[in-house]
Amino acid sequence: MKLKKIQAIAVLLSFLLLLSACNKQKTEVAGNEIKDLSLDILTESGLPIVEEPITLNMFVKRRPAAADDWNDVLVFNKYEELSNIEVKWEMTPQDGLEEKRNLLLSSGGKLPDALHSAEIPNIDILKYGEQGTFIRLNDLIEEHAPNLTKLFEENPEIKKGLTFPDGNIYSFPLIASEDFTSYRMGARPWFKREWLDALDMKVPETLDEFYQYLKAVKETDLLGDGSNREVPFGANSMDHLVNWLKGSFGLGNRGTAHPYIDMDPKEEKLRFIPTSPEYKEMLEYINKLYSENLIEENIFTIEHNNYLANGSEGLYGSTIYWSTESAFGVGEDDYDSGIALKGPNGNQLYSNVYPTLSGIQGFVITKDNQYPAATVRWVDHFFSDEGAKLYYLGVEGETYEQTPDGGYKFLDEITDNPDGLTMSQAISKYLTYPNGGAPGIIKKEFFQGTENLPALIEAADKNEPFLIQETWPAFTFSSEESKKMASLAADIEKYVEEMRDKFISGSVSFSEWDKYVKTIEDMRLSEYMDIQEEAYKRYKNN
Repeated sequence: MKLKKIQAIAVLLSFLLLLSACNKQKTEVAGNEIKDLSLDILTESGLPIVEEPITLNMFVKRRPAAADDWNDVLVFNKYEELSNIEVKWEMTPQDGLEEKRNLLLSSGGKLPDALHSAEIPNIDILKYGEQGTFIRLNDLIEEHAPNLTKLFEENPEIKKGLTFPDGNIYSFPLIASEDFTSYRMGARPWFKREWLDALDMKVPETLDEFYQYLKAVKETDLLGDGSNREVPFGANSMDHLVNWLKGSFGLGNRGTAHPYIDMDPKEEKLRFIPTSPEYKEMLEYINKLYSENLIEENIFTIEHNNYLANGSEGLYGSTIYWSTESAFGVGEDDYDSGIALKGPNGNQLYSNVYPTLSGIQGFVITKDNQYPAATVRWVDHFFSDEGAKLYYLGVEGETYEQTPDGGYKFLDEITDNPDGLTMSQAISKYLTYPNGGAPGIIKKEFFQGTENLPALIEAADKNEPFLIQETWPAFTFSSEESKKMASLAADIEKYVEEMRDKFISGSVSFSEWDKYVKTIEDMRLSEYMDIQEEAYKRYKNN
């Protein structure tokens, strides 16, 4: 009897152990459970990720500037050695990306294990997440993504911006380190130092000083050839000037992810920027500049190459761009960086700032993935210092070296390529970050792009006192809200942009302002703002 009892207990224990093992291999996907083959071979932490080699298939977009084939590129060859995970990449050219991605997701066939930097619209992330095509990541991140979880704790904005109204996270983000101000500032103002000196003027600090400088450039033969080719202000888009000057009128005070709404400081509620009195005042100021020929006449239609050619010829007294040094091929001292200008009501904000959460379309895992936990560990590595260093610098001795001051720099083969390749062309033989949109974190100490040039760091430092205090990531909407917003935004925002340029150019008089506002209101602006308000409340309460 005693022996039979022991045997019964042993059988029961074996059954419980088997059941436990089966449950351990389950991952929930849209209410259903799928088997996760990686759970039994995961290492405790760090690298390698799995004890036995596994293979993942990933769909990835490829821009022209990026490596041709990620199946044999240094960064991922090295990561395969470190992680014990091989990735087979399905390269998809940027042209035709949307069509191929949509066909892949809607065909009903077998899916790759993950989609990497595939530019999936937020509405589609939610759609395929709710359907179960993309797996829910909340628990997986909590259990297997310590680096991203740490960033959530340090900056709750990131998790809030990733979470959809249904409470779920379906994708991994692209994050710009909060202290990497130069990266988050976007295009910034520049003034030609030689002309400032010739006119005995300083870099403008107010709207009036900006106007006086532009006027002086127009009225002076600064090129010295009598050609009158001097352009007081030129840019490749009117957007740049508008985005810079918004802060002088107290507008755009929650950053670039929300070009049409911000927080009204007088009432502490959402404000639709393009119908506000301050916006009208800004357009009137820009119209004054344009009507007096202080702005490049063809700024609304100029081709990018023409803009670069004009800058290379030294025709611009001022411009707004990421870097005049890299764009025009001039020295770092040829242009002096500008600051946020003080406006008529005392506002002096640099509001053209990207949020820390740059995007949420970096990476999704599909329902056909048999190794969800290992895949989460694989992508989470790029949210660590070690992973960011690998992704943006590569391998020491092969792509970069350490500098005496403790920094890093690419080897001469990349920065001064013997075959005449540009830095982007040379780096694409080893790294994939020029492709853009990848999951992970961009950190100042590892990133070797334009934003780390001394002139751009100086520009960021000069504007530090004027930076807005809070940036919102793009809000997420429910399926129903997304459908309504798609229609409302298409009409309202298109009309706003068209009328903005007409007011600035003078083709529509400001006597038409009230009619313009009424037209927007009749386009169901109240519904548009109600949806934004609900999304804002969710964001604050997440």
